[in-house]
Amino acid sequence: MNSNDPNYSPLRDVAQSPEATARYLADVQRVLLDIGKNLETLAIETRVHLRKTHVEGDRWYHARLRAMPVEKALGTVLKNLNNLTEGLEKSAYKRRAHDESVVNTAKERKEKEIERQRKKNPPILQAAPNPPRQGVQNQNSGYGSPTSIYDLGKRESA
Repeated sequence: MNSNDPNYSPLRDVAQSPEATARYLADVQRVLLDIGKNLETLAIETRVHLRKTHVEGDRWYHARLRAMPVEKALGTVLKNLNNLTEGLEKSAYKRRAHDESVVNTAKERKEKEIERQRKKNPPILQAAPNPPRQGVQNQNSGYGSPTSIYDLGKRESA
């Protein structure tokens, strides 16, 4: 592609390949996780500073109550960041699954078409010729008489 082309988009090539998409999303996720570590440190330091800040006439819990909205806001940012990184990972898996689904769909359609053709034009099966019978002895081949222990007569079992 030509970078002077007005329709050129560097992410277009990334979007067309599941491997490139996974690499790109992993890079973004890595950056966001680094930002997340910094935000966690910031939240801890902010919490310590705000809870230590007392105004004259405060009771012991007033500084804590003043700090809670700030702590909650930073906690929400961290939660959203974690959800974002999980979503990036999930979307990389979904992208790969989409390509596999596309490949499998083509195969499944071919198989269904072959099955439809087979149902429309079933092969003509010829009946196998009956082998000539050579007597009653071959009727229960593989099994010998007697058929129960009561038919043994004077013979011994096993």
